[in-house]
Amino acid sequence: MDLFKSISRLLFRSKRQRLAMNETFITDAQMLSSDFNQNIKKLEGLFTECADIVFHRFQAFHRLNAVLIYFEGMSNTELTNEHIVAPLLRPQEIPGEDVRTAVMNSISSSHTKEIVTYADIVENLTIGNPVLLVQGNPYAVSVGLASITKRSIEEPTAESVVRGPREGFTESIGINTTLLRKIIKSPALKMKSVKIGRYTQTQTMIAFIDGIADRALIEEMETRLRRIDIDGILESSYIEELIEDNPYSVFPQLISTERPDVVSANLLEGRAAILVDGTPFALVAPINIFSLLQSPEDYYERFWAGSVIRWLRYFFFMIALVVPSAYVAVLTYHQEMIPTSLLLSVAKSREEIPFPALVEALVMEVTFEALREAGVRLPKQVGAAVSIVGALVIGQAAISAGLVSAPMVMVVAITGIASFTIPRYALGISVRILRFPLMFLSGMLGLLGLMLGLITIFVHLSALRSFGVPYLAPLAPLHPRLGRVLSKMPLWSRDSRPLQTGQNNLYRQASGLKPGPEQGNES
Repeated sequence: MDLFKSISRLLFRSKRQRLAMNETFITDAQMLSSDFNQNIKKLEGLFTECADIVFHRFQAFHRLNAVLIYFEGMSNTELTNEHIVAPLLRPQEIPGEDVRTAVMNSISSSHTKEIVTYADIVENLTIGNPVLLVQGNPYAVSVGLASITKRSIEEPTAESVVRGPREGFTESIGINTTLLRKIIKSPALKMKSVKIGRYTQTQTMIAFIDGIADRALIEEMETRLRRIDIDGILESSYIEELIEDNPYSVFPQLISTERPDVVSANLLEGRAAILVDGTPFALVAPINIFSLLQSPEDYYERFWAGSVIRWLRYFFFMIALVVPSAYVAVLTYHQEMIPTSLLLSVAKSREEIPFPALVEALVMEVTFEALREAGVRLPKQVGAAVSIVGALVIGQAAISAGLVSAPMVMVVAITGIASFTIPRYALGISVRILRFPLMFLSGMLGLLGLMLGLITIFVHLSALRSFGVPYLAPLAPLHPRLGRVLSKMPLWSRDSRPLQTGQNNLYRQASGLKPGPEQGNES
């Protein structure tokens, strides 16, 4: 009974604290007062101990009290003085005491809007727009003169391709939406805005093409975003964790990309994208596992080259997942599967190794992962050198010391190279994580343990969904269009969109686009 009371008291207190915290934001959303001085006092109270905010007081039209509010470094002060302060300092007759009309006519900027709540004032100030309050005007005026330093458009570093566009997203959501509209020049490209975060008020955009994307998908995505109640969003990974179907799965259920062409291609296939202010990585949903194994370069090469590269990627994906475990299982329980000459060579290399194959594999895999992380975290100038030289030195030293065998070093090296062929970093991390339980199962049960582990992974993938779309589609459930994801089809034959996302507008191009000589020119 005491335990029940303690839990109830804790839940009640948490709810009361949550309500008290929300009251702060509800109070700030109240309407502006008709009393000019009261509005200034309220705003000064909201921004107390903010040394970077400016309350510039002056006489508008030589007879009305006015104040211009902005943050230093976030507004263009030169244009602010030119388009707001200077026009209002000129004497002017105001017929009928129509201050509102006089103020709006005096400001020489096209990005001007009236706001009526304290929450709107706070929102505009924090994005860099100066706000003007004039005595006798019941509204505040926000002017779009933000001047925040932005990173220029650069080539994506995480998704480089040999052939393809070189533009990448930046941390500014305005630039990112512009890059999308630069590619998709149609009013059918829609952007729905959602603000998330009590303190950060991070602007989030849902991008989709009206008439192609399923409206149920957009509504579900918007519902999941609007139910997020959190202090702040600093990166798109925050949102990814809060909206995915299965939060306990090791596999990613959304694509993160910093390439506008990748987002545009997915939008044209009926998917939706989430753009988050403050990060260059956009999220795309729904997806399947084949989406994570495809590279943008697959679609920029001719279909033969794209197909061969895709097959190679699928093959190395299985190598990265299975080879260390299979080596441990065969070496520990199934030596009869190894050819005699190779078995003698392996036995000779292992005759002085004090550890079983499982421990040997775990030591080398952990060491390789540590070297990989060291190479990522160190500065670029020394990161590559440390990872490569460290792997060579440690591998050779381990062989010389008799701690690991040369075949095991080769297996770990091949596995590491295979994991680098996976185009999506999130899927690569999933493979690296799953590699260890598979090795444990192989070390305890041999190939039977490896098969049990692979069956468990396949069952999990069969049950996994990304916004309702099966993760293994079109493999499970099986569909005749499986060949379209296993290999790259010629562009002239890809006349329809994926069935999972393009049902609203299935056909994407005209039929009969196969190139060839015109019938009148045939000889």
